[in-house]
Amino acid sequence: MLTDRAVRNSKPQEKPYKLSDGGGLHVVVQPGGSKLWRLKYRFAGKEKLLSFGSYPSVSIASARQKREEAKKQMTAGLDPAVRKKLDKIAEEKAAQNTFGAVVAEHLANMAANGLAETTLAKNRWMLEDLAAPLAKRPIAEIMPIEVLDVLKRVEKSGRRETARKLRGMIGGVFRYAVVTLRATNDPTAPLRGALLAPQVQHRPAIIDERELGVLMRAIDEYDGWPTLRAALQLTALTMTRPGDVRFMRRSEINFERAVWCIPAERMKMRRAHDVPLSRQAMEILQGIWSLSDYGDLVVPSIRSIKKPLSENAMNCALRRMGYAKDEMTSHGFRATASTILNERGFNPDVIEAALAHQDKNVIRRAYNRATYWPERVKLLQSWADLLDQFKSAAAADRRAA
Repeated sequence: MLTDRAVRNSKPQEKPYKLSDGGGLHVVVQPGGSKLWRLKYRFAGKEKLLSFGSYPSVSIASARQKREEAKKQMTAGLDPAVRKKLDKIAEEKAAQNTFGAVVAEHLANMAANGLAETTLAKNRWMLEDLAAPLAKRPIAEIMPIEVLDVLKRVEKSGRRETARKLRGMIGGVFRYAVVTLRATNDPTAPLRGALLAPQVQHRPAIIDERELGVLMRAIDEYDGWPTLRAALQLTALTMTRPGDVRFMRRSEINFERAVWCIPAERMKMRRAHDVPLSRQAMEILQGIWSLSDYGDLVVPSIRSIKKPLSENAMNCALRRMGYAKDEMTSHGFRATASTILNERGFNPDVIEAALAHQDKNVIRRAYNRATYWPERVKLLQSWADLLDQFKSAAAADRRAA
């Protein structure tokens, strides 16, 4: 039997030579000085050779253990060389089926199913950026503790709701891996209840009519980029989400019918949403229409007509007007409209339809969508007229002061 000293002190010669350890195991000393472990064995009547790596990376004890494992495989009727080849293929396949690779497929499927770009971008950010520590791990080997570690990092940064959503998104990737035979289970399942409950934070919104009048006058008098001012005005007038306004396209506006048709892929609930345009909204659109003559976005970025306003552009404009983030946000205009219109006695169902909120009752949802268009046209015009009244009252207060 070989010893470390004997192998270590062996010198290269002009031709390769062997140092035997017994049972077919030997070291081949190459002319270049490398020392390679080999196992000579017979299987199905044929002499074969199996490689175990090089010395000293593979120690004598490790080489002997591999020899014994090979003997067990032969006793079980398996060819060690074939077993090694299959194991290598399995390892390479597992390396290809990393979490990152499955994420890429999963996102491609989501895009093919018509999900909105904003939704895809959010999923991409969470799965590629926040879950980056898992990217290179073979998906079948990922344990619940690894996923929990990623989620806890996000949670500790104060983003509890993001951590909760990330768990669901990671779970979606694993469920896709299970049905495509790349994983056997979803390690996010045991993590239910392992995260802290999200802290509900309502978006700041001005609901006092006089204060709203002051805000709307400040927006009208804003001396920044015209499309940014228009974006704030349209967000207030249409009761839509800021993102809908930012991505508004010229092809979606019908001036003859005074309608803005938002396609389903851009809507949160994946249902096309037609927005009645009040007289005031039409005037704003006509006033900025020429600014996007060479593009398709109605309220493009300051830097490029091919890019929409940035996500924070409207909020930054509100800050420059003197409104802190705990006073008013661009998304708060929806809460503002809903609160004031409900307090003034407008039909709650019509208000919900104008906000594109989906009724949980399927029958009511179909009925409301079919019948509330005339009411919504009146509601949006009434809301625009109310905003004018609030601005007039604010102007009178200013003169009186």
